[in-house]
Order: sequence, then C-alpha cells, then structure tokens
Amino acid sequence: MAFVNDGGEAGAGEASTFVGIDWGGSFHQVCVLNEAGTVLVRRRVQHTVDGLAELDALIGSFSTPVRVAIERAEGILVEHLHNLDVSVFCVSPKISSRARERYRLAATKSDSFDAFVLADTLRHEHAYWRPLHAPSPLTAQLRAVSRDRDRVVLAQRATESRLRAVLESYHPAPLHLFSSLDRDIALAFVKEYPTPEQAARVGPARMAAFCRRHGYSGRVDPAVLVERMRPHLLAAGAGTAAGKVLAAQMFASEMEMLNSHLRTYDKTIRELLSSHPDTAVFTSFPGLGPVTAATLIGEMGDDRARFPSAAALLAEAGLAPVTRASGRTHQVRFRYAANRRMRHAIDWWTFVSAREDEWAGAVYDAARERGQSKYRALRGLGARWTRVLWRAWIDGAPYDPNRHHRTEIAA
Repeated sequence: MAFVNDGGEAGAGEASTFVGIDWGGSFHQVCVLNEAGTVLVRRRVQHTVDGLAELDALIGSFSTPVRVAIERAEGILVEHLHNLDVSVFCVSPKISSRARERYRLAATKSDSFDAFVLADTLRHEHAYWRPLHAPSPLTAQLRAVSRDRDRVVLAQRATESRLRAVLESYHPAPLHLFSSLDRDIALAFVKEYPTPEQAARVGPARMAAFCRRHGYSGRVDPAVLVERMRPHLLAAGAGTAAGKVLAAQMFASEMEMLNSHLRTYDKTIRELLSSHPDTAVFTSFPGLGPVTAATLIGEMGDDRARFPSAAALLAEAGLAPVTRASGRTHQVRFRYAANRRMRHAIDWWTFVSAREDEWAGAVYDAARERGQSKYRALRGLGARWTRVLWRAWIDGAPYDPNRHHRTEIAA
C-alpha cells in the first residue's frame, strides 16, 4: 500500500477517486466520487468473503489514485483495505457528524448519505490529513495482546468485587488474612476453608502446613496469620452460609483462572518485546515496565510521521489541555478526547516514576510546592516524560539523562 504525508503525496495534483465507506457489522455502504464531486457509484456490500471481493473489484476498476474514508482505524475491513493500493483515512465520527450539516440542516441520517458525506469530506480535506499506516505484524500482535490483557484485568477486577461481596455476606475472615484477595494464596484459602466453621479450626500448625503446601512466599509467621484472622470469624445464618459457599468457590476458581491468564499474557508480552525494534527505547525509561511499554508501542505504532511533533503525541495522549477563548473569556480545560489506553499507560508510568526516579520525584515535588494538585502535578510530569519519549522514539535512541536535560526541574 502506498502511504503519503500531508500534502506531499505522489501525484497530489492529479485527479483522484474518493470512496466513503459507512461500515457496519453485516454490510457496508459505499459511495464513490470523482474529483468534481460527481457520484459515480452507490452500493451496499456484504461483510462476507464475496462482499469484500466485490469491493476489491469496484476499487480496482478505477484508473486514478483511490483514497478511502472510513470512521474507524482498525478491524477486518480496515486491514483488508490496507492490502489494496489505496490510501485509507480514518475520519472521526465527530467530524463526519458536523460535516452532515454542510449538506442538510435537518437531522436526517442514512447509511447511504453518511457514505457520501465521508467521501465528499475526504475530497475537500485530504490534503490536510494523513492516511493510516498499517503497523508491522509484530506491532499489530503486540497491540492486540496488550489490549486483550486489559480486558482480562477488567474481568479480574469485576470477579474480585463479586467474590468480596459474597465473602462479606457470610465469611469475612479471608478478606483480612493476606495482603489482597486476588492473590493465589488467598483464593486457595477460600476454596479449602469456605465456611467460618472450617476456618475456625485452623491453628498455627495447620496454617503452616497450608502455607507450605501452596508455596506461600510472605514473611508473616503462620501464628500471626491465625491471630489476624480470628477477630473476623463472623458467621451468617446456616442457610445463608450454605447458599453462599458455592458462589465463593466458583468465583475463587474464576479468579485463579484469570490470574493464570494474566501470567500467560505477561509472558507473551515479554517474548514479543524481546523481538521488537523499539523495545530498547521504551524500556530504557525509569518506571516504564514491560506491560506499559507494550501498550505504548502498540498504540503509537511504527509510523513516525503520525506524530510529527511532541505536541501531536501529547494531544493523542490527552496531555495537551484544550484552550477555549472568546472575547474576554479564556478557559483551559482537561482534554477528554484522547487515546485512553495511551493516557492510562502514561498515567501509570508517571505515577511509578515519581516514586522511583529522582528527577521525576523532584519535578513532581516542585509542582506540588507551587500549589498544583496531585493529579495536575502528575499530568505535568507525564507531559514532560512524553516529550522526552517522543524525541527518543523519533531518533530511535534509548533514554539518556544527560542528553534529555534530566536535571531541569522547572516546568
């Protein structure tokens, strides 16, 4: 596929064909315009093998360069288009929604009309937009694995909340025994001693045997664990306890499964990072671990032209504030429209680095002394880290404290 930069595309002055695709789960509406804005084709194609083959034939029938506008940046259809000799542009749904008002004042909407709006907006604006760059197979795999890992983490948190609610209703002792409920040792205790009566029979000797059996690596003496548990050996009625035991054991088993899945994801991420060319750049930063590095690599991609400046990366990550100025009104607001996966990864990186890195801690403390709130100070530190990351990513060079002015603390 031929990718171009803004305005610097080969043949930018020659006639082009513009395709708008209003995608859907079972079919896609297609509209094709020429350089003058004349509708050449309106067609609906099915989201099937035959339907995509029909779309290929349609696009291949035009002799002029083809540009395609679509309201998404990923998925089977987008990856299919990447294999064709076309430039694919991702159009924000907000942009296309506002663009409808150029053609109709009424709030009418149809798939066919939306496809036309996408094609005609691309016809007018393509010189100012950048086409999507297909990621390398390794980056695409890393992105998919890191995103799916996030889904497992969300499922794990939801299951832990359900298990906690069940235990609080009839058997709260396991909640106070170990450092957190999602640990394998805590889940094993719930499964082996699912009722207050069974847990009450656990003395120091039995607790020590239990810890050895499950490879407990904590530094707390078994006798201390028993003493920690005893004040919380509360019990619900016999019927309630009998009814809740099954749910507690099922949720504990589900948590064990999710913990196992997370370990598998973490192992896979480490293996993928060992082969990725950008790993040395990202993991050279203090506080940036493998999971966070994988998220950032996957979300930023391989195309350096996608973020021509640090400001572009800051806007994508939601770290560049939004200014609204009109007359005597001037407001600076938090940016909500952002890549949230990237934002959360940088938030976590910033939080860890403020604790573990001397320079980051000094920047954070200086911001707090100037009266900034905790989160405002962390966002400022995150913005500074992101500017340094952008420079290192563009140069393909690992983080160098001396080169990147590590000693500068002033905002």
